[in-house]
Parts: sequence; structure tokens; C-alpha cells
Amino acid sequence: MSADTPPSRTILPIEVITSPFARFARMEAAGGILLLISTFAALVWANSPWEQSYHAIWSTQVDVGFGRFFLSETRHQWINDGLMSVFFFLVGLEIKREVLIGELSSLKQAAFPLIAAVGGTIVPALIYVSLNHGGVAHKGWGIPMATDIAFALGVLALLGDRVPVSLKIFVTALAIVDDIIAVLVIALFYTAQIHYLSLAAGVLGVAVSFGLNLLGVRKPAVYAFLGLCVWSAVLKSGVHATVAGVMFAFTIPARTYIDRAHFLKQGRWLFDQFEAARPDSFEEHAAVHTLETQCELIQSPLHRIERILQPWVAFFVMPVFAFSNAGVHVLGKVASAATDPISLGVALGLFVGKPIGISLFAWLAAKAKVATRPTAVSWAQIFGGSWLCGIGFTMSLFIATLAFGEGELLDLSKIGTLAASLAAATCGSLFLLGKFVQAE
Repeated sequence: MSADTPPSRTILPIEVITSPFARFARMEAAGGILLLISTFAALVWANSPWEQSYHAIWSTQVDVGFGRFFLSETRHQWINDGLMSVFFFLVGLEIKREVLIGELSSLKQAAFPLIAAVGGTIVPALIYVSLNHGGVAHKGWGIPMATDIAFALGVLALLGDRVPVSLKIFVTALAIVDDIIAVLVIALFYTAQIHYLSLAAGVLGVAVSFGLNLLGVRKPAVYAFLGLCVWSAVLKSGVHATVAGVMFAFTIPARTYIDRAHFLKQGRWLFDQFEAARPDSFEEHAAVHTLETQCELIQSPLHRIERILQPWVAFFVMPVFAFSNAGVHVLGKVASAATDPISLGVALGLFVGKPIGISLFAWLAAKAKVATRPTAVSWAQIFGGSWLCGIGFTMSLFIATLAFGEGELLDLSKIGTLAASLAAATCGSLFLLGKFVQAE
């Protein structure tokens, strides 16, 4: 064994049983695969003889709280208002991280995906509006604007080394900007009535959280409690509660409690203490405990919370959302949906509008020299990646519910979303695998 090879350890029996599940969880595309399974299960159930039981589960009322602090919503509403707020909170953390240290940290880096994302929202919305101007149907213009970042990146992960890392970075940055636009659209255009006192309480909670950040409070539990209060206030205000998740995420501290030099110095000293101590002694455990504390302090609350939430969102929140929202009865409706302006507007907006809007605006930005295309990515690869951004799914289904509530219009928009997402995933993948994506 070489000096650089870590020593082996005994493999526990339970690890033999759980190792296949652990390997699956570590896959980049694992969340997308689970999302796909949940969608398929919902569609099968909703188109079976037991369809009514599917809808009955989600329409059951669930009461939480006591006295004045009391909320009563259906299970479907708890998922869309509650669990999706956790998803949007994670999105907010990712946005903040990207703005501070990632692809959006400088105007030069951010310009290309930002302009491309704007095109990817404007063109799909225009396509939808051109087919649905006037009447109730026009409310669905926001549905084809959104990109499902989990599915898009999941497909890119499945393609593996066939696509460059820089393309994955571009799609990630673009999808994050897309999410910012989607949140603004939800806040500005899908809020029916505002209760200003509750909204003021929510804004006050966000201000308090920002103040605690400035004061140096680094305990995630403090922010978790305050975040729950902000979510409740925003929910009662009439503004969709998911907006609270993004707003509150921006207040989470991104700086570490100790600096790198102090951590390295303290860590080396603790390792020396551990080595000098007798096995299983008080001194050995004290060194381990102190080192554990130092490891927590060197991580910012933003990174710690993001790391904790990611598996919960990928393997619980998103699959549950898909399972409760994708169950639309399509049998006997496909023919009518194929000619209905709502489903056509959504489908064409995602499948055609997304790749055209993203690629066109990106090309115009590069030609006008206001942004620079990543050198390792060809225009053909950008078009293939933008086609994958036509996978609207999660975000599109979510906005569709806000736009149409329940009923036939919602079903038509869901059919358009599912059809376009499947087509975009298939065509985008095949295009990226084809001969036209060789580097220029």
C-alpha cells in the first residue's frame, strides 16, 4: 500500500445492503430519474379505474396549528405552498451562491446566460399569447417561460462526457436566471389579492434575518425558525408563499465564522493532539469534538443549509410535487388537446420558443459584443442545450396551477407541458449526441 492510499476499514453488514441505494443517490441524474418515475406513476394512476382515489388523496383537508396560528389547506395546497417553498428557498440559496462566487459573480460572466435566459422567457410567452389572446386562457402566458433545472441537468448528466462541462455550466447559470424571472412573474402577475399587514410582517421578518446576518449569527436553527415565521406571514398576505423562500434565502450568511488560515492552524494542532492521545481516551474524543466544531465554523450557513437541503429536495420534495401535480387524465383528451390553443401555446412555447429564444438572444448578444460565448462551447451545442431548457415540467406545472386553479384549462396546460417536456428532452438529447455538435 502506498503512502497516499488511505487505510482500509471494515465494511459493516448494513453497508452491503444500502450501498446500491447510496450509489444511486450519488448519481447526478438520480433526482431526475426519481422525478420521472413519480410522474409516470401519477399518470398511470390518474388514467386508471382508480382515478377518483388519486384526486381524493390530494383534496383531503389537513389542519395545522392552534388558536390564531392556524392553517387549514388540502394536501395538494400544503405541497404547493409548503414543500415548494423549500424548493424555492434552495433555489434562492443557489442564486445567492452563483451571484457571490459562481457564474453570475461578474457582469462579464453573467451577461451571456442572462441575456439568453431573457430570450428564453420572452419568445415562449409571445408564442403562447399569439394563440391565446383574450379570455381566461391568456392567464397561462407564464407557463411556457419556465425551465425545469433538475430535469435539464439530469439529462445532461446522463449524456456524460459527450457534452462539455462548460455547456453544463451555461445551462445551470441560464436556468438559475430563468428561476429568478419565474419568481418575479409569480410575485407580480399571479397574486390575486394582497393583505398588506401580513406582507409587512413577512418583510419585517426578512429584515430581522438580514440584521442577524450582519450581527454575526451563524446558527441555522435560528434562521429556520425565523424562516417559518416569514413563510406563514407571506402565505397569509396573498403573495404566493414560494416567493418568501427566495426572499429569505438572500438573507442567509454566506461568510464563514473563521478564516481559512485559522482553520488550518487549529486543525493541524488538533490532529497532533489526537495522535498523542491514548485510544478512546477523553483527550482523543475532545480533539475529535473540537475538530468537528471547527469544520462547522469553516462552512458558511449558506453552504451548510444548501448541502443539507439538496438531497431532501431532490429525493422528496420534487418527487412528491410531481406525484401530486402530474396526474392528469389524458385518455380521450389527446386529440382535443392537439388542437386546443392552450395546450398548443404551452407545447410550442416550450418546444419551439425556448430553443429559438435562447439561441437567438445569445447570438445577438455575442454579435453586439455585449456578451461572450464560452470558447469551449459551440453554437450547435448551445442550441442543443437550449432545447433541453424546453423541459418546463416542475415550474410549468406549478405556474399552471396558479394560473388556472382546477379544471379543464389546467388539464390542457398540463398535457401541453408534459408533451413538450418529453419532446424537448428527446430532441435535445439526440441533437447533442449527433454529429452537428462537434466543436467548431
